[in-house]
Amino acid sequence: MTSSRKPGSSGRKNLFTIVFLVVILLMFAYAIFGSRGVLRIVQAEKQKNELQLRLADLQQQQQQLRDEIERLQKDKNYWEQLARTKLGMVREGELIYYLPDNDTERERP
Repeated sequence: MTSSRKPGSSGRKNLFTIVFLVVILLMFAYAIFGSRGVLRIVQAEKQKNELQLRLADLQQQQQQLRDEIERLQKDKNYWEQLARTKLGMVREGELIYYLPDNDTERERP
């Protein structure tokens, strides 16, 4: 019985299969680890979420500062409150009483 196969055709098919598998593996590795791979996309998405949270915090701080500026420009009572609390200022004729904190009091024997 004679075979209709050529002696070198089996080796070529095996080589083609191996090359094909290597190319597929390289494409798969690039899809996972490449510059636009799945891992980079997941990492970028995580960074995007963190930046969005930071942006929301900064926008909230910005709004608080705008509110503070508006109060300083328009509310004279707020000025007085700040002068009293932050600078310890008083009106003429007022007396200030300092009361000790409960934590600083010592028990007497």
